[in-house]
Amino acid sequence: MAVATQSLEELCINSIRFLAIDAVEKANSGHPGLPMGAAPMAFVLWDRFLKFNPKNAAWFDRDRFILSGGHGSMLHYALLHLTGYDGMSIDELKNFRQWGSATPGHPENFLTEGVEVTTGPLGQGISNAVGLACAEAHLAARFNKPDCNIIDHYTYVLASDGDFMEGISAEASSLAGHWGLGKLIVLYDDNLICLDSATNKTFTEDVTQRYESYGWHVEFIEDGNTDLEGIAKAIEKAQSITDRPSLIRVRTTIGYGAPNKADSSKAHGSPLGADEVAGTRKNLGWEHEPFVVPEDALNRFRKAVDRGAEWEKEWNQKWETYKSKYPEEAAELDRRIHRRLPEGWDKCLPTFTPDDKAAATRASSGKVLNAIAEVLPELIGGSADLSGSNKTLLSSSGDFEKGAYENRNFWFGVREHGMGAICNGMGCHGGLIPYGATFLTFTDYMRGAIRLSALSELNCIWVMTHDSIGLGEDGPTHQPVEHVASLRAMPQLLVFRPGDANETSGSYKVAIENTHRPSVMALSRQNLPNLPGTSIEGTAKGGYVVSDSDGTPELILIGTGSELFLCAEAADRLRGEGKKVRVVSMPCWEIFDEQSQDYRDSVLPKGVKKRLAVEAGVSMGWCRYVGDEGDTICVDRFGASAPAEVIFEKLGFTVDNVVAKAKALLG
Repeated sequence: MAVATQSLEELCINSIRFLAIDAVEKANSGHPGLPMGAAPMAFVLWDRFLKFNPKNAAWFDRDRFILSGGHGSMLHYALLHLTGYDGMSIDELKNFRQWGSATPGHPENFLTEGVEVTTGPLGQGISNAVGLACAEAHLAARFNKPDCNIIDHYTYVLASDGDFMEGISAEASSLAGHWGLGKLIVLYDDNLICLDSATNKTFTEDVTQRYESYGWHVEFIEDGNTDLEGIAKAIEKAQSITDRPSLIRVRTTIGYGAPNKADSSKAHGSPLGADEVAGTRKNLGWEHEPFVVPEDALNRFRKAVDRGAEWEKEWNQKWETYKSKYPEEAAELDRRIHRRLPEGWDKCLPTFTPDDKAAATRASSGKVLNAIAEVLPELIGGSADLSGSNKTLLSSSGDFEKGAYENRNFWFGVREHGMGAICNGMGCHGGLIPYGATFLTFTDYMRGAIRLSALSELNCIWVMTHDSIGLGEDGPTHQPVEHVASLRAMPQLLVFRPGDANETSGSYKVAIENTHRPSVMALSRQNLPNLPGTSIEGTAKGGYVVSDSDGTPELILIGTGSELFLCAEAADRLRGEGKKVRVVSMPCWEIFDEQSQDYRDSVLPKGVKKRLAVEAGVSMGWCRYVGDEGDTICVDRFGASAPAEVIFEKLGFTVDNVVAKAKALLG
């Protein structure tokens, strides 16, 4: 199939293919098949439709492009280089998958300019894109005026077979259809091949019918290898469908042009090899050395620089008009785009006294969320069918629905994983602070999304209630004994377990102000008293002294969450017997560990070896704070089905047991 002559468009498409081939060969690692097969549709999208400015990747009204099949990352990097992104030099392509490069194995939004979301775990990208489209729809409804559409962009996705196999994409796509997100357009690289084999061994459902049943508009391109006009017409049609998201199935050949590996899983996940690369060069008439792009092709791609500058110039002119006509809205949008919080915003945070009625921290969380929502209109989110239990409804807003995108309450249904990825997409978009809620035990169902929020440096807030054996009668399936410890093990994630209402307020303050880190709120079902000594200011340090005896303590009791009041009552009893006892609250390990050594030593003096940590979860990790001479009262087993107070008593979470353990430590 040697090619004698090539049109300019074919030259451009092959430039994408061979930059990908050459980078994978040089790294001796990567996935060449997707870029080789998907290059035609990617070229059409980026050359004719995608609105972006290579010289300002952060321009707010750009279209968003998501490579959901992140294993094919060299497709994206090739396009970034060819269209003129300054951070994607040819040397970066040569350093594909190497230490310190801007071309990691899978796209990372925090590392590579022009990458919108971190993709790789399949299904996440297309689900993130639903969140991006939600953000666009919400901000457009909130800020656009009849005479000025200041928010007006599309979210485009290039997704693989694997993305559609993962259940998370089904959750998110179902919601996208329900919400009627007309500016979401997904290009499906339908090449009938996955990593292990042809898809006929595992994936024979009718994806078209499935997406039509979700409420999507669906097109099919039979020849995605050469039918550029068919691809373009399908995108144009999708743009004209404003009340539904669109799926464009594009039948392609994985590893297109490779003489022996095309149309097989051999092209999916490993370099082609020197002989196969030589054969591909011959088949596609590519006579250029590795990493060389023909001048005509580069000139065609680089027209994106002038197009992008013109698009942004037109938008800036519109923005100036908007600012003059609608100064209040413009100031708010500008603040939100740049992640600035209103001065003194935290004055809205409620405070509580011991005279206030005892309340579950999930209930306190609801009060705090609603207080914050009054001063931070960017706070937006909802629950996975548990809003009544999670206390996450914002009373000042209606429901985000088709035709009512200006509202802030999201109803995700029983779709924890999809909810997590959608919230991540909203966080990646900018202008919003998203939150998602369910029971803490169901972080198991959305751990992938929580992990990516941490990796991607997003400001998502994960509101997780029913945080321990205190859930009671629902039993061990719903009692998250190991979950707090496992989440604390996740880098860049803040895990809060507040002990009362003041600490709940303090936890949200830290979460809101950490604009590049997500937070988990582990909140109680059972009522907790408001303790003397707890505070928003103390919570902001992660760990602090709640109550103390005169002089150097003999013993330190460390509590979190619903066990903090046990420590406080046990300390009072021990002090009555002449013991010098300090009570330390540790609502957030991560924040405490970031304090100065002097501060940490002031809270947990090195000379005080007798320490007892009390937490209704596994003991893993507490050794770092209690040391060799300390002890824990924890739950190193699954829970049980019984009333909460019975479970707490049977497992040792009583004041009597804390006192007994403390006395044993003191010897």
